[in-house]
Amino acid sequence: MMIMHNPPHPGEVVRELCIVPLGLTVTKAAGAIGVSRKAFSELLNGKSGISPEMALRLSIAFDTTAESWLSMQMEYDLWNARKKIGKLKVKRLAA
Repeated sequence: MMIMHNPPHPGEVVRELCIVPLGLTVTKAAGAIGVSRKAFSELLNGKSGISPEMALRLSIAFDTTAESWLSMQMEYDLWNARKKIGKLKVKRLAA
């Protein structure tokens, strides 16, 4: 697997590839996928991530796969964790 350099937050992808092109408001999109406006806004603004349930909701609403959304979230989370790895106190156990 290729490591992405500084991947965007998945909420940014939802906004730029799904919400904006379809001319949707946050309120309308949130209602369509069955979540509160606040919860959806937090996702779009990078304040929350994509859970498995949200990935399923997005996959149904935008004819994508839940796996693609979860993969984006994982790449984003790993990128951020790698930035902090130097600060972790971990000893290598394997040879």
